[in-house]
Amino acid sequence: MAHAAPKHDYHLVDPSPWPLVASIAVTVMMVGAVVWMKGLFGLSGPGVFAAGLAGVLYSMFGWWADVVKEGRRGDHTPVVSIGLRYGMVLFIASEVMFFAAFFWIFFEMALFAEARALIPEVGNWADTARSWSTWPPQGVETLNAWQLPLLNTIILLLSGTTVTWAHHALQIGDRKGALWGLILTVGLGIFFTAVQAYEYSHILHENLFFSDEAANSGLYGSIFFLATGFHGFHVLVGTLFLTVCLFRLLAGHFSPEKHFGFEAAAWYWHFVDVVWLFLFAFVYVVFG
Repeated sequence: MAHAAPKHDYHLVDPSPWPLVASIAVTVMMVGAVVWMKGLFGLSGPGVFAAGLAGVLYSMFGWWADVVKEGRRGDHTPVVSIGLRYGMVLFIASEVMFFAAFFWIFFEMALFAEARALIPEVGNWADTARSWSTWPPQGVETLNAWQLPLLNTIILLLSGTTVTWAHHALQIGDRKGALWGLILTVGLGIFFTAVQAYEYSHILHENLFFSDEAANSGLYGSIFFLATGFHGFHVLVGTLFLTVCLFRLLAGHFSPEKHFGFEAAAWYWHFVDVVWLFLFAFVYVVFG
């Protein structure tokens, strides 16, 4: 009776090494990052960081592989599936707050730029405040929103359509349609990343944000690269997420009734699309 099947809908997770392994790996990675930046203890910062990063990636692969195995053997009951959905919703909500911080500082700097001219002249701060009294700041050459940014907007909107096609096809049992929808979405994600990399290289090569004329206007470039760069990182993560779903689809893991792994990836991808629409509208168009 001690080993009888449980008479409840909850899944009690088996003892797992991954929380401990992941914690150690993250600690090593962050210590390596600090050593890399500060050159402490005579250690090789890049080597320590790379070792920690490898441990993090190994932990992610092992941990999520165990979750997939649990689902494949039937441990993800309807109650557990609801819990997984709540977890994904809360994760996306935390990501919304993450980007809200970037939009907050961008709007604060853009909407109240004229107030910088009223700041008392204290040391070198006067030059910086004067540069920020207009938006975009003095010396900054902004990008044309209707060129590469518009192209990336079209790419992401199209990818949102293809991932929805793939999801709908999977729900009705059209595995071929789901496969092609996923392939196109992954390809569009890679295309977006390539266009953004080219855009960044153009900004840096032409010194659009960090020229001599914009010597006191560095905050614009910092906000731009933080907001669009972290979004680009999320696109990369979403592309990897969907690539894993593509391989799982080829392996026959998904059915019309049970495919939450793909559903979560689709939710994440739509979130990435919406964030980009806000970035395009405000960073590139309205305040560009």
